[in-house]
Amino acid sequence: MLIDRIQTHLEAIYGLRCELKASDHLVDADSARALGGSGDREQLLVHQSDDALELALFVDPGLIERLEQSSPFDDLNGFCEATEGVSHFMYLVRAASLDREVSLLELEAQGEIDKFASCALLGWQNLDARALHEQLFDRVGYRADLADHERWRYGEANRLARLYCKRLLELIAARRMDQLLSELRHTYRMGAEAKLQRLSST
Repeated sequence: MLIDRIQTHLEAIYGLRCELKASDHLVDADSARALGGSGDREQLLVHQSDDALELALFVDPGLIERLEQSSPFDDLNGFCEATEGVSHFMYLVRAASLDREVSLLELEAQGEIDKFASCALLGWQNLDARALHEQLFDRVGYRADLADHERWRYGEANRLARLYCKRLLELIAARRMDQLLSELRHTYRMGAEAKLQRLSST
């Protein structure tokens, strides 16, 4: 299944194994709306009570079906949407296992990095990484219904990930996959404050 393949790829990139499978927590649009989601776009729905963390992931089933029949680069936006959902799921599960809090900004920034890293490595042999970087970080738009604080968070996550991934372009151009993976894995495991500082450095 597409969601499983995306998760397996992200696990390989970061050299880790997520305790849960995102595909086991997929819900349909009606269930997503019942849980407080919109049911029309990728969303990770979270409910915390005492020490229990309940997760549900919505990714449009029609999108998943289309992506199953095509290459990720045939529908890059769709593939990135699905990847972002899996990224959020994995990052939150890992944070919960480490008993540490995660800010929405950190979660969104990591999702942006994961989209770039996943696509760059899938297309390692012949992908134009600079064109990918431009498409993911420069050609972006935000929904008109976003609240001001949401628009700021998405914009800031894009800015941080854009800066960080721009630095990765040198490693990709030099075909240094070993150094690229080492950098990605090191940053992934950093604490929130240190990570955001690392992403914003030039």
